[in-house]
Amino acid sequence: MAVYRLKTPISEEEIRKLTVNDIIYINGALVTARDAAHKRALEFHRKGKKLPLNLEGLAIFHCGPIVKKIRDEWILVAAGPTTSARMDLYEADFIKNFKARVIVGKGGMGGKTTEGMKKTGAVYGAFTGGAAVLAARAVKKVKKVYWLDLGMPEALWILEVENFGPVIVAIDSYGKNLFEDNQKKVMKNLKTL
Repeated sequence: MAVYRLKTPISEEEIRKLTVNDIIYINGALVTARDAAHKRALEFHRKGKKLPLNLEGLAIFHCGPIVKKIRDEWILVAAGPTTSARMDLYEADFIKNFKARVIVGKGGMGGKTTEGMKKTGAVYGAFTGGAAVLAARAVKKVKKVYWLDLGMPEALWILEVENFGPVIVAIDSYGKNLFEDNQKKVMKNLKTL
């Protein structure tokens, strides 16, 4: 287990150095995206429409943040991770088409996403659920928001972060998936009970 401090944009070469159980801290741009944002981004791609920002090399956070507006500035109040399995339907294509390098959430992701990360060069990082205030402390600024018409939790929030973490690499770019490996061990142990 090693500790890495990554600054966006993150290269595929940097990602290929990471293995399951490594700890990462993210600096730079972190973009929140949940179900509706993933779906819209992929629809834009299919129609040949440009996204409002370039996601290549960025970190995507499965999060529906709580944000308030004071005068003309957005202030992040809390930013806890949401369950990543909901994005499994979209994530492999999202990574392939937009080259996001780090996906952060809770609960893990499945085989299709794991294969997508292996092919494209991305990792999944687990962030502790219930630590929304800890996550918010790492946010230095809300830089921009796109697709607010989807609602506050579903919009794309572009956050400037400093030492966002600790995030544990739970799926690496070589196909190792901590969640699936642990599930196999549990099932094997259940059979022996």
